[in-house]
Amino acid sequence: MPNMNPKKNPMPTQEPQVRAHNFDEVALGYTAEIAVDEANRCLHCKNAPCVQGCPVNIHIPDFIQKVKEGDFEGAYGVIALSSSLPAVCGRVCPQESQCESKCVRGIKAEPVGIGTLERFVADYHNNHAAAEPAVPEQNGHKVAIVGSGPSGLTCAGDLAKLGYKVTVFEALHLAGGVLVYGIPEFRLPKKIVQKEVDELKKLGVDVETNVVIGKTLTIDELFEMGYEAVFVGSGAGLPRFMGIPGESLKGVYSANEFLTRNNLMKAYLGDPSTPIQHAKKVAVVGGGNVAMDAARTALRLGAEKVYIVYRRSLNELPARKEEVEHAMEEGIDFRLLQNPVEILGYQNPDDRRDPKNGCVTGIKVIKMELGEPDASGRRRPVEIPGSEEVLDVDCVVISIGTSPNPLIKDTTAGLEVNRHGGIIVEESTGKTTKEGVYAGGDAVTGAATVILAMGAGKTAAKAIDEYLKNK
Repeated sequence: MPNMNPKKNPMPTQEPQVRAHNFDEVALGYTAEIAVDEANRCLHCKNAPCVQGCPVNIHIPDFIQKVKEGDFEGAYGVIALSSSLPAVCGRVCPQESQCESKCVRGIKAEPVGIGTLERFVADYHNNHAAAEPAVPEQNGHKVAIVGSGPSGLTCAGDLAKLGYKVTVFEALHLAGGVLVYGIPEFRLPKKIVQKEVDELKKLGVDVETNVVIGKTLTIDELFEMGYEAVFVGSGAGLPRFMGIPGESLKGVYSANEFLTRNNLMKAYLGDPSTPIQHAKKVAVVGGGNVAMDAARTALRLGAEKVYIVYRRSLNELPARKEEVEHAMEEGIDFRLLQNPVEILGYQNPDDRRDPKNGCVTGIKVIKMELGEPDASGRRRPVEIPGSEEVLDVDCVVISIGTSPNPLIKDTTAGLEVNRHGGIIVEESTGKTTKEGVYAGGDAVTGAATVILAMGAGKTAAKAIDEYLKNK
């Protein structure tokens, strides 16, 4: 019998006052009983609108039916047909604006918890599966993947399953891209990412770390080494700043640097590989998921006060609703309709050796109001003259977006980019302006979601397969 409860089963979590002081995963996951109960809310619609909302086209009703039957490994098998990173997607994919937004149950009630069910199934498989995946028969063709983020890993997995010899080249010392350097441990444990990478290695994918394409090797040299096609999934790791006075002060970080030091280099540990400021009062500028991650990380590093400074209202916050709610529960102070105009610092002109010289002491913000819509359709923030105030902080994290690094573009003749630095591709294939080179994810679109990057990786893998078959 269907479960007609209008509410989805809530995700069990750590209590806010507890989790705000540790880096353990916030969400605790469904039990088997809760998962089956939630799966019974699915109506198994014939036209499956939820699948249309999934960028990688997971057969959602089919995997949920397996959960209903208690066949959790069978459910994983259904998901694995479309996704190489189910445990990741179940945690960080914005299902509320994609598959769940299309769920028929969501018309008059809450949609089925598709994301929480995907996470449960993936975790069940990772904890119980004993059989090794079958290594596909090799077809004799070699493909290089630049970057081991979600688009690169997805493209690698799909090509490996088709028999290609795939090598992933990663600039950092650990595979995973933004999944390991950008998303905090409390939202995506790194052992989960490593597990997914290990599964790809079992399919025959080689991963070469500490290789900077454009520096260590160029794309042209990859072709000379025998690779017949290249997929560029190098992400968008170049941070943007506001251009206001004081951004060069000590204690001002880009969100990329702040999170990379903490997530990848484990700066929160007692003997970190890299230092990070354990500030007492922190202002994070921005309203996206990265801003929420930075603010919640600062809290866990021991900050007594953390502000989110965002120039629009709560309705315009681009971060996921769940992340905003978690941040508010943990005590983050949201300063909405405010915008920084200057970062203030301590200066002692009489003693340049004073260690406090050049350190952040505050951030000056001005109140905003929403005016007429801009080109994006959102109401443009307008300053209210004379409304400035100073927030007492000793650290500022700028989280207003990123763009693709120009290194690959500058070292690859024939590869065209747009005015934002994104690689120009044919949308339906991921094909670039250079023969044999495909691209996808943030390197093309700028900073976006993990699942959209995965979708681009799948699209490119299919196109590369067709290209090499017809070559």
